[in-house]
This record gives sequence, C-alpha cells and structure tokens, in this order.
Amino acid sequence: MRLDRPFPPDPSGKEWTSRMTPEDSARLGGLLLGQRLLALGVVAEGEPIVGLLPYAVADDCSALIVQASRLARHSEGLVAGAPWSGVIHVPDTAGTDPLQVPRLQLEGVVDPLAADRPEREPAARAFLRRFPHAATTLQLPDFTLHRLEIRGGRMVLGFGRALSLSTSHLRDLRKDQE
Repeated sequence: MRLDRPFPPDPSGKEWTSRMTPEDSARLGGLLLGQRLLALGVVAEGEPIVGLLPYAVADDCSALIVQASRLARHSEGLVAGAPWSGVIHVPDTAGTDPLQVPRLQLEGVVDPLAADRPEREPAARAFLRRFPHAATTLQLPDFTLHRLEIRGGRMVLGFGRALSLSTSHLRDLRKDQE
C-alpha cells in the first residue's frame, strides 16, 4: 500500500480533494474533535487486525494520538512507517439508517513515540487533556503512545454524500479552532 499518494488516487497525479463548505468543515471538526474512539486497522504478521482505541487529536490536527498496550495484538502493527486506516463515527441508534451515520475514514502512517523523543511530551499532554485517567497507564512500560499521521481520508455524511479529505483540510480545521 502506497501512502505517498493523494487519497483517493488520482490517475492524473494531482491531489484530488473535495471543496468543503463552512458547514462541511464544522462537521469535520465535530466528528474529529467530538468523538473519542477510533476503530483502527493495521497489518500484523501479514494479517489485518482491527482494534478499538481512544484517541486525541494532535495540536496541529495532523495526527491522532493513541495509546496501546504492547500486549494487544494490534500493537504488533504499530511500528514506525507502517500504514494504518481507521474509522471514527457518531454512535448508531435503532431509529437511524446505518448508511446515514456520519463518519470519517482516515489513513496514514504510524510514528511510535518513545519516551526520549521530543514529540512525546506534547502528544502526552494532548492525550491527558482528553483522558486524564490515562496518567497511570502512561507511566507503565507496557503502554506506548503512537502518533498516527493523517495522510488523507473521506468524510461520509450520509448515503451519496462523501467528501475526500487532504492534509490541507486538517490544517484549515486547526485554523478554524484557533
């Protein structure tokens, strides 16, 4: 899987993204910043693995910060430079058409944050702002923080309503939050 290409791939070689309205940008912010769980897909030992992880958003909105136990099978796929893909969505309810559930599908590469890396401290602060109870597990040697760099994705706002996302949409989201 090549992650140095735009999402979705464009045969012309140009980055293909959707033009977002202010309402779309607000929905993107609501999904990314308003939800707390990521269904994370990685590849470990050649097999696809999915885990459900709490996440925080990096201060510059360019990455998700996740904490994973080394005992979890999906941790085997959280190695430097490895591809990841994930879904963030609003909760489904009994009276809702599942195809209408707003969701983000994101993809990128993994950047493990060892204790001696300068990037770890701001990532840990972001994670603890969102999950103060994680202060205990952040001290355990079994748990590691990972920065999931976002390279692109799709925002699906219902059946027939999907927008391609690029890193520029995330940069714009950060500017909107300032």
